[in-house]
Amino acid sequence: MDIHAVIRKIAEEALAASRRLARMPETAKNAALLRMADELTWRSEFIIAENKRDVTLAKDKGLSAAMIDRLMITEATIKSMAQGLREVAALPDPVGKVTSMWRRPNGLMVGRMRIPLGVIGIIYESRPNVTVDASALCLKSGNAVILRGGSEAIHSNLAIASILQDVLEQSSLPAKSIQVIPFTEREAVSTMLQLDEQIDLIIPRGGEELIRAVVAQSKIPVIKHYKGVCHIFVDASADLDMAVRITHNAKVQRPGVCNALETLLVHKDIADEFLPRAAAGLQKSGVFLKGCEKTRKILKNIEEATEEDWPMEYLELILSVRVVDSMDDAIAHIEKYGSLHTESIITRDYANAQRFLNEVNSSTVLVNASTRFSDGFELGLGAEIGISTTKLHAFGPMGLEELTTSKFIIYGDGQIRT
Repeated sequence: MDIHAVIRKIAEEALAASRRLARMPETAKNAALLRMADELTWRSEFIIAENKRDVTLAKDKGLSAAMIDRLMITEATIKSMAQGLREVAALPDPVGKVTSMWRRPNGLMVGRMRIPLGVIGIIYESRPNVTVDASALCLKSGNAVILRGGSEAIHSNLAIASILQDVLEQSSLPAKSIQVIPFTEREAVSTMLQLDEQIDLIIPRGGEELIRAVVAQSKIPVIKHYKGVCHIFVDASADLDMAVRITHNAKVQRPGVCNALETLLVHKDIADEFLPRAAAGLQKSGVFLKGCEKTRKILKNIEEATEEDWPMEYLELILSVRVVDSMDDAIAHIEKYGSLHTESIITRDYANAQRFLNEVNSSTVLVNASTRFSDGFELGLGAEIGISTTKLHAFGPMGLEELTTSKFIIYGDGQIRT
């Protein structure tokens, strides 16, 4: 089979589907999404059986615990997928929304209307839920999607996609709106990344190595998210009970994801009291701590944090800790070592909270909340197609609106340019 020819055909069919899908009414899209949610639930045994094939192979290949965690599908996972589809169906459709309108001196009425991007290619590792989330968001926003998952999840992705495609076949929507590349060979990705006349945007989801490889090869614009080096700064005025709970949740609740805490910054004025309390719970949960010199004077038996630790995305139960003299030092540390992903401040000082929000330049900045909330579903987007840590054209978790662009619409009554 000629991989290049097949992928080009997939892209051409997606382009044709996108032009039809852009004109489809919201009611038709919502009906398909709700039917997809029901079908996933009804066919959960099939999905889980196919997923077990992938998990077994992944374990045999010695993939990391973090990768296997992202790969595994349970009944709860499927319920979450179905709920995500229903959430997206319930969201307002951005397509056709006029976001502004103004009158020019010559009487022309000028406005902006949101329209789909066209065809979106998703390249991702593990995470079979991406197959559902990406399909839902692209469908609702009027975009055709081409999905290329990793070889470790091929059975899971094909199983899920087959259910979604069955629904499309029975609906008024174009059947090729959702397609999966059935090849695991790397040349499939290379071919896909050259099809800039058919595909409008590439969104890679996975490790830094994958994303950099995609960026290096692609002729198509790419949404970048290299890694998530997320910070919490515990301010001198922090409620320490709250800070302990939030720190523990941000690191332990699910350590193998990009919005998990990787570096804890603690103001020197509360370090002696806060660090032993925080460390007790973290270490009880299996977290391996590394600290700066000041931290190690308080927590005697932890490992020294080196210069290589501060920019690390561990994706496991390891946490770097630094005691800082001021908020200036905390912000400077984030600017130097952060990845523009997610940062949080724990404080009871309103001015400090506002300053942190204003001066920290990451895509999501929180006050008195866990970094784990940097997630499209948690932020009310219904689901998330990815997190952008670059500012063109989206920044942070990407939902429906970030999958559209805008065109100018103009109403006249006979005006000509002189």
